Amino acid sequence: MFMGSKNQRSSSGVKDLGTESDLKLKKSLGRFELLFLSLGGVIGSGWLFGALYTAGYAGGAGILSWLIGGILVIFVGLVYAELGSAIPKSGGIVRYPHYSHGGIVGFIMIWAYFLSAASAPAIEASATVTYLSYFIHSLTTNGTFTGQLTLEGIGLAYFLLILFFFLNYAGVNILGKVTHAAGWWKLIIPSVTVILALAFLNHPANYTAGGGFFPSSTYLSAGLSGFSAVLFAIPTSGVVFSYLGFRQAVEYGGEGKNPRKDIPFAVIGSLLIAIVLYTLLQVAFTGGVNWSAAGVKVGNWTGLTSSGMVNGPFLFMFENSGLVGPIAGLFSVWALILLIDAVISPAGTGWIYVGTSTRTIYGFATNGYLPSLFLKIGKTGVPVFSLIASLLIGMLFLLPFPAWIALVGFISLATVFTCIMGGIGLHTLRNVAPDLPRRYKVPAYKIIAPIATLVAGLIVYWAGFSTLFYVVTAIFLGLPIFFGYYAYKIFKLDKRMAAILGAIDLGIALASAFSLDIATSGLSTANNIAFGLYMGIMIALVVINILVLWDSVSQDVRKEIKASYWLIALIFIVMTISYFGGFGLDAIIPFPEDTIVAAIIILIFHFLAVRSGLRTEAIEEIISTTKDL
Repeated sequence: MFMGSKNQRSSSGVKDLGTESDLKLKKSLGRFELLFLSLGGVIGSGWLFGALYTAGYAGGAGILSWLIGGILVIFVGLVYAELGSAIPKSGGIVRYPHYSHGGIVGFIMIWAYFLSAASAPAIEASATVTYLSYFIHSLTTNGTFTGQLTLEGIGLAYFLLILFFFLNYAGVNILGKVTHAAGWWKLIIPSVTVILALAFLNHPANYTAGGGFFPSSTYLSAGLSGFSAVLFAIPTSGVVFSYLGFRQAVEYGGEGKNPRKDIPFAVIGSLLIAIVLYTLLQVAFTGGVNWSAAGVKVGNWTGLTSSGMVNGPFLFMFENSGLVGPIAGLFSVWALILLIDAVISPAGTGWIYVGTSTRTIYGFATNGYLPSLFLKIGKTGVPVFSLIASLLIGMLFLLPFPAWIALVGFISLATVFTCIMGGIGLHTLRNVAPDLPRRYKVPAYKIIAPIATLVAGLIVYWAGFSTLFYVVTAIFLGLPIFFGYYAYKIFKLDKRMAAILGAIDLGIALASAFSLDIATSGLSTANNIAFGLYMGIMIALVVINILVLWDSVSQDVRKEIKASYWLIALIFIVMTISYFGGFGLDAIIPFPEDTIVAAIIILIFHFLAVRSGLRTEAIEEIISTTKDL
C-alpha cells in the first residue's frame, strides 16, 4: 500500500492553475526586504508574551525551550530555503506538497496551513490590544488579568485588521519598504530591553526558583516537570509560533527580484538572529521577575500567567522595578517606548501575516481547491479577492479565540504539522526531479531532510494530545470542501456523490469530536472507550471516502490517492501515541520512551512518503520554464 513504484515516478496530471496569474505579481522585493519580512514575522507578539508563558510552562528551564526550539527549527528552515530557491512561488509552502504528492496530500497540508495563516493576523491584533489594556483597562475583561478581549477590545482589533488590509492593498513594493523600516525598530527595541533587564533587574536566584532550574511540576502550568516541561513549552507557549515567522520569505518568493539567491539568505539569516535574541529575552525575563510586585509566591511560575504580568510582561517589569533615582526615570521612559512597541511589533507582524494568509488563499486556488476568482490580481499587483477573504477570516477568528494564549498553541501546531512536508518534499523532489534547477542546495540532504521531518513531527507530538486533537479535527472538517468542490471539479467525482460525502463527513466529524470532548471532560481525563470509538469512526470515515473516490476516478488520480496513504496512516498513529504517551491523557508509555517511539515512527513514515512521491505535470512545467536560469 505504501510502497512507491516505477509507474508512480512517471509524470502525473497534477497541474498548477496559477501559472498565468503568477506572471502578474510584481517582482519588487530585494534581499533585505525579504529578510525583514521573515524577521518581521519572527519578532512580533512572541517577544511581548512568549517569555512569560514559556516560564509558566518550564520555569528557569524555559531558556532551553527557546534554544532547543530554535536549533530544531533551523533544520526545517534549511529545507524550505532550498525549496523556496528552486520553486519561488507566492504561497509556496502550500503549493509544494501538491507538486510532490498530488491533490489529497496537498489539500490536507494546505488546509492545516490555512487554519494557522488565516488566524495569525488575529493573534497579532489581539496582542496589540492586550498590551494597550495595561493602560486602557476596558479593552480586556476587568479584574481577571486573563487577557480576554472585551467587545471594545475586539472592535479595536478589527480596526487594526482593516489597517493591515489597506497596507497590503497598496502593493508589495510599499509593504516591503514599510516592513524594512519597521524591522529595524522591532530588532532594536527587544535588544535594548535585554541589555537593560540584565544590567539592572537580574536576580540570579530566579533561575532556580520553584525547586531548581527544572522546577517542581506543582509550580508549572501544565503539571509537567524536568525535560518534558521544556519540550512541551516549545509548541505551546509561543516558541515555535515565533520562530516559524521565517517562512515569510518563502511565502512572498514569487514577488522577489532575485528569489533563488535571496530566499535562503532571508530564511537562514532571520532564524539565526531570532535564536540569539529570543534566548536572551528569556534569560532577561526569568532573571527580572519581581515576585512581590506580581503578588505571586517565589517560584510559582504558573502563578505569573494569571497575575498583572499577563497584560504586558516586560512593561510590568520596568514599571515595577522597585528602583529609585535616575535608573527609575530611565525605566519610566523605556516603559513608554515599550508601550509604543506594543503597537509596532505585533502590528508589523500582523500586516505581514495578512499578506501571508492572502498568499495562502491564493495558493489554495492555484492548486484548484478554490475557484479561480481568488487568483485575480488587482491593480496594485496583489491577489485582491484573496486579500478580502484574508481580512474577513481574520475577523472571524477573533470571536472564538479573543486571547493571545488561546490562539498560539493551535496556530503553532497547525503550522508545524504542515512543515512535516518540508523535509519530505525536498527529499522527494531530489529523487523524482533531479533536473529541477537549484541555485541553493542543502548539504547532505539525505540526512538533513529526514531530520527536518523528525523535528516537525516531534514538535507536533510534544504539543500534547489535547492540542493535536483539535488540529486533526479541524483538518477533517475541511473534507467537505475537498469533496464538495475539488473532488468534483478536478477529480471529476459525481456531483451528487461529492455533496453527499461532504455533508456526511462534516456531520460525523463534528459529532465524534464533540462526543470525545464531553466524554473526557474537555480532554482533561482519560476515557479509553470514548477514544477508541472516536478513532474507529474517523478511520472508517476516511476509508469509505477513499474507497468511493478510488472507484470513481481515473488512473492518474489513483496515483495521487496512493501517494496519500502514508499521511493518513501517520495522522492516526501519532494521534494514538499522543493519547497513550507522556503528553497524553493515559500515559501508558512514559517520557522519554514515548518520544523515542514517536521518533522511530516519524522517520519510517518519512521514507514511506518519499517513496510515494510523484513527478507531477506542475513540476515538469516548472523545469521547462526555469532550465536556463
